[in-house]
Amino acid sequence: MSRDTIQTYFDAFNAGDTTAMLDCLTDNVAHHVNEGQVRIGKEKFGDFCDHMSRCYAENLTDMVIFLSEDGTRAAAEYTVNGTYKVTDAGLPEATGQTYKLPAGSFFSLQDGKISRVVTYYNLADWVRQVS
Repeated sequence: MSRDTIQTYFDAFNAGDTTAMLDCLTDNVAHHVNEGQVRIGKEKFGDFCDHMSRCYAENLTDMVIFLSEDGTRAAAEYTVNGTYKVTDAGLPEATGQTYKLPAGSFFSLQDGKISRVVTYYNLADWVRQVS
């Protein structure tokens, strides 16, 4: 069940389906943004997804999902293949640059839903690729 939840979450990401991603989350999900603040709740997660969809077009490949024996924690390693569409505040100007980054996410699971999402990637590497 937990592996299916993580796979469904990433399938929804790749489809650009924020609603389906939100369906995988608990109401009080803790979203730990790479080099950012922790955001609590589905509404803030949805707002983040809307912002990201405006600025970036991304597809995740080379996905490997890992699951703890008790099914309460998971991790995934993948490659982010992206296009920088609209300038994001405080970052280099967007001109349609493409990028490719290794990344990973960590999850806590509760009652078949994701209660914590933590994502990591190398921001300095991304900046080099789009500058």
